Amino acid sequence: MRTVLIGMLTVALILGGCQGSGESTKKSIPSIALEKTKVKLELDGQIFRDLNKNGELDVYEDINAPIEDRIDDLISQMTIEEKAGTMFMPGVPVNEDGSLEKKADATGPGARYPAAIDNIDKGKLNHFNVWSIPPDPSLMAVWYNSLQSHAEASRLGIPVTIASDPRHHFSNTIFSMAANGFTQFCETPGLAAIGNDSLVEQFADIVRKEYLAVGIRVALHPQIDLATEPRWARISGTFGEDANLTARMVTAYLKGMQGETLDENSVACMTKHFPGGGPQKEGLDPHFAIQKGQIYPGDNFDYHLIPFEAAFKMNTASIMPYYGVPTDQTDEEVAMAYNKMIITDLLRKKYNYDGVVCTDWGLITDVQMGPDITWPARAWGVEELSPSERVLKIIQAGCDQFGGENRPELVVELVANGELDEARIDESLRRLLRQKFQLGLFDNPFVDETKVSEIVGREDYRAIGNASQQKAITLLKNKDSFLPLESNTSKVYIEGMDSTVVAQYARVVPTPEEADLAIIRLNTPWYPAETKNPFARSFHHGDLDFKQEEKTRLLEIMDKVPTVVDIYLDRPAVIPQISEASRALIADFGSSDKNVCEVLFGNAEPKGKLPFELPSSMEAVENQLTDVPYDSENPLYTFGFGLEY
Repeated sequence: MRTVLIGMLTVALILGGCQGSGESTKKSIPSIALEKTKVKLELDGQIFRDLNKNGELDVYEDINAPIEDRIDDLISQMTIEEKAGTMFMPGVPVNEDGSLEKKADATGPGARYPAAIDNIDKGKLNHFNVWSIPPDPSLMAVWYNSLQSHAEASRLGIPVTIASDPRHHFSNTIFSMAANGFTQFCETPGLAAIGNDSLVEQFADIVRKEYLAVGIRVALHPQIDLATEPRWARISGTFGEDANLTARMVTAYLKGMQGETLDENSVACMTKHFPGGGPQKEGLDPHFAIQKGQIYPGDNFDYHLIPFEAAFKMNTASIMPYYGVPTDQTDEEVAMAYNKMIITDLLRKKYNYDGVVCTDWGLITDVQMGPDITWPARAWGVEELSPSERVLKIIQAGCDQFGGENRPELVVELVANGELDEARIDESLRRLLRQKFQLGLFDNPFVDETKVSEIVGREDYRAIGNASQQKAITLLKNKDSFLPLESNTSKVYIEGMDSTVVAQYARVVPTPEEADLAIIRLNTPWYPAETKNPFARSFHHGDLDFKQEEKTRLLEIMDKVPTVVDIYLDRPAVIPQISEASRALIADFGSSDKNVCEVLFGNAEPKGKLPFELPSSMEAVENQLTDVPYDSENPLYTFGFGLEY
């Protein structure tokens, strides 16, 4: 029921306005919201946002009302279309000039999708996943504020929640978005290699501040799957293969991102991928029909739950299940988000989890990627169901929201046909709206775009990020104390590096024959999956070893000149012969040429310890139990290995 304030209420449908003093014991609308909101109510000197523009202070508009009361009031006013729209989170483009309208010449990951304003107007949506953003992050903030103003003008003025994949890593993989001005740390296996909880919390706190500056309020991370199958394409987003180390890391991560409680200073974390996506058959990823299930030959399902138990203790705001079928673990062979035993029995009942559960992206709708290429929806085990039947099964399994989808009409249709009870929709709405209220979006959805450059990519943040890239470097071999190298005393042959960077430390020469030493930067090998889908072919699938021609070429260089090898470990490389032939061997987990040189030439020290084993052969990889850690026979380098200068 709405609160009607007769004779005491001044309606101000204006851009400006002064902040009333209010009572010292009461919360008030922050000044940035007072400056930017277009609809205001004044009561006894205190200003509120009149989101539904009715000239009354509704309970959901009252910053001092209990959150649960505000949720009740808002749900009572929402149409089924508005409720359905809240349950979807599609990707949207962000124009490089900060404007809202869809550009005719738009490119990038979001180019084929409608602009966010069209989704608000036509689908009543209010959650969005942003992909590529402007090179200048302040223009992201301009776009965000304009979008919130557009949302404010909707019937109920429900604010928008913006989510993002990771943006704060120096990365060579497709799972981190372009940094575009944000501070660049090593990737998460590198944080695990350093193993310092305080650094992880500091990292997360910096991410939180930079996200808040541009309006990102939901992090589609951390990823706490365990890297027990070394061929899996998504290991670069994990903390490695050890459950207890990962539990420590996620505890610190959530503390830095969310704080002790979710509030207006938090970024809500969507921890993924429940119940652990690491044990993928042959390492093939269930983004695609090339492989649809997780396997547990070591009967080790529960081991993968340990990091999630730590996340639950830290009250992670949201959970994302993965795509795969938990083979032979439940009463039906269907993917996680469709699986009631996984979502309701395990997550909701056993772990008492009442936060938001959002599916991974694209479970409902096929995507046409070209005239003869269809990327099927990840409806593994229920491929025969229609899109509306898939929506129903996911909701009945216990999920609240659909990631990467934009089909609210299917929810409306299910309710209209009597197949889905609106009360069940309200259950999910309560969780989704609670998060918006906790984050303070109903009271202040705006950011100060003039402050972005003072926060994002600050010099002291960059220094911490660079230090993480350096410390994560793991020294695996250092024959005769070859490292650290002396600066400006050697002629060096390089591969995989920027010569202008290396020239600051040594004289770069064009051939191994002219060199005193060589420095070669390598990436862990990968081989495209056999599929026409171009996105699938970009995933780092397949064997982990260098094949004969390339391996022979590298060994010939090492035979000619003492060679330092740096291997980027987005997956555990198989490099026994390269290790043997190198004079020194280091591993990095996302590091610039500059930061690698700082370590090689002794200005910083490598502190990393391997967060996963490096196998000695592909035969050993193929013989591993997919769900079991430290299971490689006679590994080349063991979990936790790392030398120091």
